[in-house]
Amino acid sequence: MNALQLASEGEIQNPLLPAIPEIVIGLIAFAIVFGFLAKKLLPNINKVLEERREAIEGGIEKADAAQTEAQSVLEQYKAQLAEARHEAARLRQEAQEQGAVIIQEMRAEGQRQREEIIAAGHAQIEADRKAAASALRQDVGTLATALAGKLVGESLEDHARQSGTVDRFLDELEAKAEAVR
Repeated sequence: MNALQLASEGEIQNPLLPAIPEIVIGLIAFAIVFGFLAKKLLPNINKVLEERREAIEGGIEKADAAQTEAQSVLEQYKAQLAEARHEAARLRQEAQEQGAVIIQEMRAEGQRQREEIIAAGHAQIEADRKAAASALRQDVGTLATALAGKLVGESLEDHARQSGTVDRFLDELEAKAEAVR
């Protein structure tokens, strides 16, 4: 039947509504396709969705666990860093104290060595002074004896003669000193 024959018979059919046998056949075909999809495809789709949900939830749980572990490791790292800083400060303080002790010891050792050098220098100077005084006395005695021998006109090499000549010379000096007064 076509639309012209129906129009001539007096029945006017709505072009948007199909005929009833077509609707029944369409509903049966839809039920068969829906049943097939519900039996075969829907369980697979649900299975994939469930796996995806579990993977997402597992990923979130793993991420939470990883974040918790990372936070724990961060706290441990911060604690270790604080401990290392404290240890470094303690070692620095000990090094400064040891340095101060070493400097003090070196100053004391330097002072002791300086005092030893000064004492050795004083002892050497005193020994040199005594040696010089002894040598000077000897040289002065020799020169005085030679000079006195030339003044007196006789040799004063003999010890007894030297003593006599020196005594006589001193007596003459005393006599001259009294005459002048």
